[in-house]
Amino acid sequence: MVMYDNDQIVQKSFDVTFLSEYLIQAQWAEFIELKKIITEVADRKQAPVSILDIGIGNARIPSHLCGIKEIWDRIASYDGTDNAQACVDLAIRAIENLQIQNKVSVYFFDATNLGNWSKGYDLVIATWFTAGNFYPENFPFDSYQELGTKLDLGKNEKFETIFKNAYSLLNTGGEIVIGSCYIDKDSTRKKQEESYIKMGQTIITNKNDSFTATKEGFWSQRFTKDKLRHYLRFVDPAKISFTPLDTYDYAMQVRIRK
Repeated sequence: MVMYDNDQIVQKSFDVTFLSEYLIQAQWAEFIELKKIITEVADRKQAPVSILDIGIGNARIPSHLCGIKEIWDRIASYDGTDNAQACVDLAIRAIENLQIQNKVSVYFFDATNLGNWSKGYDLVIATWFTAGNFYPENFPFDSYQELGTKLDLGKNEKFETIFKNAYSLLNTGGEIVIGSCYIDKDSTRKKQEESYIKMGQTIITNKNDSFTATKEGFWSQRFTKDKLRHYLRFVDPAKISFTPLDTYDYAMQVRIRK
C-alpha cells in the first residue's frame, strides 16, 4: 500500500475538521520558524532564495508565504515534490487559484530519487511531520498488528537516503529544514493515535513501537535528538540544531546547515 493513495483520506488529513489542535498548532509553530529562516538565509545570501519542498502536500506553505510580501519577495523560486498524485493535484489547484505559477512548480516525484535531481537550492524543507512518514520498504501494513513483532528503527534507510541526497543539493551556506518532528514520548504517541482515530483510521501499532501506523497506510515516526543525529551522521553534528515547537515536548524543528 502507498501512503496517501486514497483521495478521501488525503482530504481528511488536510481538513481542520479532522485535525487535532496539536497538529494545527504545530503547523503554525513551524511556519513562524520557517519565515525566520527564509529571512535569515536571504540576508546571508543577500539575494532571494531557492526552495525545494519535499512533500508539498496541498501547497499550504507557499499558499501562506505568497500572502506575505516581505517574505515572498525573498524567494526566487519554489519547487515542490510529492509522491502522491492526490497531493500533487491539490497543490496544483491551489497554486493556479493563487496565480503563483511564475514562482512555484509542483512535481510528482518520489524523494528517494533525489540523487537524480539536477537543481541546487538554498533551502530544502520537509514540513509538518513529513520526515517521519518515510517508512521502510515493504512494511506490512495489512499484517503488522497480527505479527506481534517490533520493528527495529536503529536504521531507516529511506530517511537517510532522502536527506543525504537532499544535503548534496544544497548550495554553499544552504540548509535543510525539517519543519516538525514528533518527539519520541508516550504522551506524543497517544496524541498521534488520537489524531488518526479522529480521521477514521485504525491504529496497528502500540506503546512498544517508536512510530504510529494505521491499517489505511499512514505512518508517523517519533524521534529523539540522538536518533536524528545518527540518521544524519553524514553531517557534522555541530551543524545540526533543534528548536522546540511547543512547551510540552510534542514536536521539534531540525535545521541542518551546509
